[in-house]
Amino acid sequence: MPKLVDHEERRRELAGAVWRVITRDGVAHVSMRTVAAESGWSSGALRHYFATRDELLAFACDQVLARVTARIMALEPQGTPEEMVRTLLLETMPIDPERHTESSITFAFLVLGLSDPALAAVQRKMLIDMSDLCLSLTRHLLPDASPQQQLSAARRLNALVDGLSVHVLAGHLTPAEAVAELDAHLETVRVR
Repeated sequence: MPKLVDHEERRRELAGAVWRVITRDGVAHVSMRTVAAESGWSSGALRHYFATRDELLAFACDQVLARVTARIMALEPQGTPEEMVRTLLLETMPIDPERHTESSITFAFLVLGLSDPALAAVQRKMLIDMSDLCLSLTRHLLPDASPQQQLSAARRLNALVDGLSVHVLAGHLTPAEAVAELDAHLETVRVR
């Protein structure tokens, strides 16, 4: 009897191999060959699951987004609106090894989308998802503000989280310093 293969599980395993290559060597080193070697598969076997490097990268990035989204959806934050927003936003920032890896992949993928039209759609999805999260959180923080004020505050929050994340990834801030800056920002939102 032929062995049953869980194709989605295999695809997730390959996404994990992409993440390891990106984390260790950078996104420029992701190829069908390097991912096959990292996963212990042959390039031919890998091509049964992904026809191109772009398809493999897009799936790997989608898997990161799915992980972060699942974590956020599973949370039931407690406390003040600021504390709840803080808890949810920290899931998107590189403050521990797992989230550092996820952020590294996400930001590497943003760069790829700038020069590769095939990957730009995934890049747009990432940006829209984060923008939507920040807008939802800002509406919670500032329920009495006008829609335009909420949108403006959400854009600032999004830019802050992205900027702090980039600074942590680049080694210009420690995770603790980034968290302190997020806390300082949320404190200013509260007093308005």
